[in-house]
Amino acid sequence: MDKLTVVLGDYPHAQPLLDGDVAIDGYPVEPVEVTPVIGAYRRMIRDLEFDVCELAPVSYLMARQEGIALTAVPVFLNRRFHHGDVQCAAHSGIRVPRDLEGRRVGVRAYSVSTGVWVRGVLREEYGVDIDRITWVVDDDDHVAGRVPANVERVTDGRSLGDLLRAGEIDAALTGNAGTGRAGAPRAGWTAAAEAEAGSDDSPYPLFPEAGTLAVDHYLRTGVYPLHSLVAVRSELVESDPHLATRLYAAFADSKRRHLAARPAWSAVPRLARQGQQIGGDPVPYGIEANAPSLKAMVRFAKEQGLLDPESPADLPSLFAAGDYPDA
Repeated sequence: MDKLTVVLGDYPHAQPLLDGDVAIDGYPVEPVEVTPVIGAYRRMIRDLEFDVCELAPVSYLMARQEGIALTAVPVFLNRRFHHGDVQCAAHSGIRVPRDLEGRRVGVRAYSVSTGVWVRGVLREEYGVDIDRITWVVDDDDHVAGRVPANVERVTDGRSLGDLLRAGEIDAALTGNAGTGRAGAPRAGWTAAAEAEAGSDDSPYPLFPEAGTLAVDHYLRTGVYPLHSLVAVRSELVESDPHLATRLYAAFADSKRRHLAARPAWSAVPRLARQGQQIGGDPVPYGIEANAPSLKAMVRFAKEQGLLDPESPADLPSLFAAGDYPDA
């Protein structure tokens, strides 16, 4: 049988699958390295270049809405809280969330996961009118055509960090990519310089107690922001209805094997900390285990105009038919 080309970020809990220590029943795996992995998102959505590929969840839902032949399994390899991702320009005078109204806030692209989650929390938790914020972006969305009128594009090659230090934007969202990089994903992209902490022009966090606020939000809502899922070309699942179940089982087994060798997430300190914050598995797989987060993500995407109001909200319908016990 032909190999499955698989593109994932650098996740120790998925490495046993990529190394061949865990098999996808009936399918040899051919790992494909794309750095940064965000570049693979775009190639998968626009060209269906790979068989299996990590994707940003909202971009995946937007792609499906546009008729792109993708499906997915509920494997969420990366999670993070976002209260600490809002960084304010040194002399912006921003002190509380509603101070962002009427301001210019940078984000890599409008539909990126960090943007969706931060806007959702600002609106729902703090009453911020996100439509009164000008969102300044320096990269394309993976799925075009859903950008609202209050979005501006940086075209001179400067990074969001440059604009933040110059006071040309009032705040910026950091996320996984940071603010030092600029433009479309490319090699070395995430290594671009950030503002030096403690310098006169270094930004400051909107929420100094971000960790405490994130845990409080999680305990009240059960929402633990999703940053990636595992997408599959639809034609593969159509030709083999068992593939989705086998793929999910392989990812679950890969995580179990990694934790047997490196208990308590010792290989990934960030996930170890997040596990302590939520009091459990920092990367739970499955639909039921992630229902509050999935529902919030769909709701936020609809509120922000990224998904149509009538877009399906039934959680199983978001994924390929399969057997997905929480893992």
